[in-house]
Amino acid sequence: MWSLYWEYYVMGIVLLPAIIFSIIAQAKVNGAFKKYSQVKSQSGMTAKQVAEMVLEKEGITDVVVVKTGGHLTDYYSDKDKQVALSEDVCDSTSVASIGIALHEVGHAMQYAKGYKPVIMRNFMVKVCNLSSTLLWPLVIIGLCFNLLVVNGGLVGNICLWAGIGFFGFSVILNLVTLPVEYNASNRAKAVMTEQNILTAEEKSQASEVLNAAALTYVAALLVSMLNFVRFLLVVLSNRKKD
Repeated sequence: MWSLYWEYYVMGIVLLPAIIFSIIAQAKVNGAFKKYSQVKSQSGMTAKQVAEMVLEKEGITDVVVVKTGGHLTDYYSDKDKQVALSEDVCDSTSVASIGIALHEVGHAMQYAKGYKPVIMRNFMVKVCNLSSTLLWPLVIIGLCFNLLVVNGGLVGNICLWAGIGFFGFSVILNLVTLPVEYNASNRAKAVMTEQNILTAEEKSQASEVLNAAALTYVAALLVSMLNFVRFLLVVLSNRKKD
């Protein structure tokens, strides 16, 4: 029994720490935000006002700041040319909210300055959207060819390896996302100082929130890598059984 299913047991054990790390990372984000959402900035400006001010000073005049629903659902959409701030961030004057707003403005700055990793990430998002629709059909077709069709090994193997390759795109997406997110946070931290938005102490507090958020992307990469290895083992083991 162990010899037949060792891949499942091993990958289940390996995935567990990654899942725990993801939970801890998310808890750190929520904890840091809750802590510093109680600390009001000395400027008295809301996160939306700060975001609009920085966009104007950076010469980014085609991007608007809007409010969106949900908790910590902040994002930047280059397609819609908008920085969307969640309800608990948009009108808040806390250092946590200002830090998050500036992180999203950092993404707008990336596009405005032609930051190559963010362009690559956009491309990978489109690739992953396409590959996700083809992944499982290819794997199922590949296994069926290997199992049911006489001399279907070549076609089956091509389908299986294509499916494995498509799954790998999700790992690449998470890998490319890391420098994009860290760069956006670094831009946010630089702006805090250069434009005197936060005091040194407030910047340290806002940075704690941004650093905690960055851990969630590290966790996502780790989980995606391990899921890819698990997927690879499962497909290859089923192929051997066929």
